[in-house]
Amino acid sequence: MASKTETLLSLLGGQPVIPVLKIDRVEDAVPLARALARGGLPMIEITLRTADALECIRRASAEVEEATVGAGTILDPKQFDDAARAGSRFIVSPGLTRDLVACAADSPVPLLPGAITPGEIMAARDAGLDFLKFFPAEQAGGAAFLRSLASPLAGIRFCPTGGVSQNNVGDYLALPNVVCVGGSWVAPDDLVKAKDWGAIYELARAAAGLQRR
Repeated sequence: MASKTETLLSLLGGQPVIPVLKIDRVEDAVPLARALARGGLPMIEITLRTADALECIRRASAEVEEATVGAGTILDPKQFDDAARAGSRFIVSPGLTRDLVACAADSPVPLLPGAITPGEIMAARDAGLDFLKFFPAEQAGGAAFLRSLASPLAGIRFCPTGGVSQNNVGDYLALPNVVCVGGSWVAPDDLVKAKDWGAIYELARAAAGLQRR
């Protein structure tokens, strides 16, 4: 799994914010991915929370060369395989199961699994996974809780998502064990519904300029 961790880090580590997207209309996938990539956020996560999510992944992957598309809210091996076949370059799950670990071990597509408690994090570590999604971040204790894990769980790196916003993103990016964050504020539902790709481009440009401290 170590080489896959390095693949994930090479994909996500150069971008402070990974857009987490719930796309309701297939026709929005390509212009949304293009606006985010043009704004400096080419790595995007399209969640499997809508009926047409896989088609959105297919279209964005095929038609937006500058974007690197991943799939989120993956709960089982079938969803993992479906997302990989649709063109996902990385897979994100809210948690970690033995079946997902086995599926990821047999796939070239790297997995970013979710973990919150020290026990879950240690189980992921035992499986060879040391770059994890911390979800739901704010509800689980936020930046203060994540900071407290840095010393006892040294070497584990995180992408916190869930409640991360413009108001608190700096708190997370300041942590030594945070690589990047996942957030939906760069593509809010109202702007996507209005097809205001220019406004989304500006939000992406602002997020891409955030600095880790």
